[in-house]
Amino acid sequence: GTHIAIRKFPAEPLPLEAFGPPAAIDRLRHHLHARANIVVFGATGTGKTSLVNAMAAEIDPGERIVTIEDAAELRIPLPHVVRLECRPENGEGAGRIDTRALARAALRLRPDRLIVGEVRGPEALELVWAMSSGHTGSLSTCHAKSAVDALYRLETFVLLADAALPLTAVRAQVRSAVNVLVGLQRTGGVRRLTSIDEVGSL
Repeated sequence: GTHIAIRKFPAEPLPLEAFGPPAAIDRLRHHLHARANIVVFGATGTGKTSLVNAMAAEIDPGERIVTIEDAAELRIPLPHVVRLECRPENGEGAGRIDTRALARAALRLRPDRLIVGEVRGPEALELVWAMSSGHTGSLSTCHAKSAVDALYRLETFVLLADAALPLTAVRAQVRSAVNVLVGLQRTGGVRRLTSIDEVGSL
């Protein structure tokens, strides 16, 4: 038969305090305000987008934020937010705009912070280049089971871009671009922050 999936969002976005103990949240806030490039990882439904939304809500209102999403889910209550959303192809197979094209366009919009809803393909190359070329304080998410696995997946996504880069160069670029990896887990219906790892320590 037919199955329908409905994603509902709370009327009020969750605060950072809803994701973990005060010490962990204070550490996360420190990285956020220090403009670290942060990637949130976890399985499906662990609250990655909700955590990014909570972090983005605490960004300085004077900063210009550009968001890139496959489907619009972020609800950032700040005045200077430019939202870019992917577009599927029409019935004739034309007009498709993917995440990679939006990532290239976003860099022309003078973002103070770049937020990519989820990295899961060759658009990782544009994100890594943006992060390593001065766009500090960027946020994104990816599906992974651990911080090390998240780095490996980002490397794989960059290689999918067919940029003919050797793995050693890709690995160096990813580790230079990403500063902090934040892990989430869902247990018994409760979403919790499980780890905060600085890439230099992995």
